[in-house]
Amino acid sequence: MPIAADPFLATLALVGAVIVIAALLSGLIERSGVPQVAVLLALGAVLGPYGLGLVDARLESPILRAVATLSLALVMFTDALSVDPKDIRRHRSLTAIVLGPGTLIPALVLMGAARWLLDLPWALAAILGAALASTDPVLLRGLLRRPDLPPDARLALRLESGLNDVVLLPIVLVAMACLGGGAPGGGWGRMLLELFALGPFAGIAVGLLGVATLDLVRRRSGVRRDYESLYSLGLAFAAFAAAESLHGSGFLAAFAAGVTISLVDVELCDCFQEYGETTAEMALLFTFVLLGGSLIWSGLRVLSGPIVLFAVLAVLVRPLVLLVALARTDIDRKSLLLVSWFGPRGLSSLLLVLLPVFAGVAGAAELFVLCTLVVLLSVVVHGGSMTLLKRTAAPAAPAPTLPVLAAKEESAPLPERISLEEVDALRARGEPVTMLDVRSHRSYDQIGIPDPGAIRLDPDRPVQEAMRLGLPKEGWLIAYCA
Repeated sequence: MPIAADPFLATLALVGAVIVIAALLSGLIERSGVPQVAVLLALGAVLGPYGLGLVDARLESPILRAVATLSLALVMFTDALSVDPKDIRRHRSLTAIVLGPGTLIPALVLMGAARWLLDLPWALAAILGAALASTDPVLLRGLLRRPDLPPDARLALRLESGLNDVVLLPIVLVAMACLGGGAPGGGWGRMLLELFALGPFAGIAVGLLGVATLDLVRRRSGVRRDYESLYSLGLAFAAFAAAESLHGSGFLAAFAAGVTISLVDVELCDCFQEYGETTAEMALLFTFVLLGGSLIWSGLRVLSGPIVLFAVLAVLVRPLVLLVALARTDIDRKSLLLVSWFGPRGLSSLLLVLLPVFAGVAGAAELFVLCTLVVLLSVVVHGGSMTLLKRTAAPAAPAPTLPVLAAKEESAPLPERISLEEVDALRARGEPVTMLDVRSHRSYDQIGIPDPGAIRLDPDRPVQEAMRLGLPKEGWLIAYCA
């Protein structure tokens, strides 16, 4: 049977194509500065009905609903894990600005613009305004990885993209209840209880129970570190399912579970970071390809004067608000301009606006079409700005390299892991051994230094730090990362 005639085979082929192509092009995309999202949308267009005709996801597609729901749950969970609570406490005023006026004022302005320019009902306008106030961590990822990005700008953008969804999601859910999309039958009190209490409570309960169970098994029999990553992923899905079974918000539960793990079990939180972010990114990439087939381009078919004006306002309102809100802080001028300008709209906005679509809310499909137009404009404007910033930046010096200690026999590879007993044996033989502490900043701050003789290295720039500290080039460099 041809692949195109079998939906299951077509889906598997699409998943495989997305993963393989995204992996092969990742290095080229990173060096060129072209937004990865733009490449994925182009890939979706090639695979979609306007190209090869291999995929044509519709708003009512169960595959799109499953992938979008999974993506948003993982985004909420990984966002909660990625933000260090100490950063929030240490920079309370900056956090309050980017999540308060920096998030809510654009949402309110866009709600008013949608009401008066597009003649939308207030509840639908609130959903659209909240969705378009969400900044996208996928589009920001390339910028946040730049070594020359000022620390203040990196912190503000990371806090905003990691936390503003939890501020905007309740607006979307309450507006959906006003429109009758999945609203509870027990009135507003029950609805608010389920939204703001049952969902987070389920997430906290699953997080605490999961961490306690893992800690018990760790002490008795041990758990492989790679399986701890899978364990965290299971807790995210369990929190979502538990909340939904109680008629609460599974997305808020996933966020609450992530916050709980971040506060209670630093090791599990750090263990999940890389694997969890990769898993979430894969789901996001797949969603973008599905949307890029035909859905993302639907906004181009409804262009009109008021709609274009609304789309431009959606891109410009946030920079104007943050320029005013951050002007009196001690943030430097370069960071102020970067934080104010780089607020791309992307998959987070689309996922939020898809919630009422999946709930069958009347008029929600129109919101999705309007949201796609703003997202496309943001990909061009903000993505192009990132590309221009990369190309106009001063060329970075070539990264220093450290010579690798060769094994006595060329055919014998160096081990990736080494036990403490083997370290003691090396020292007993008189081998030069240098212990390096390359744990995440969160683990280092909360647990301290387990080996007083270990040299602390910044885990984000280990090679540069090693060269700066003048570590010995002939000897064993043993990194402690957990």
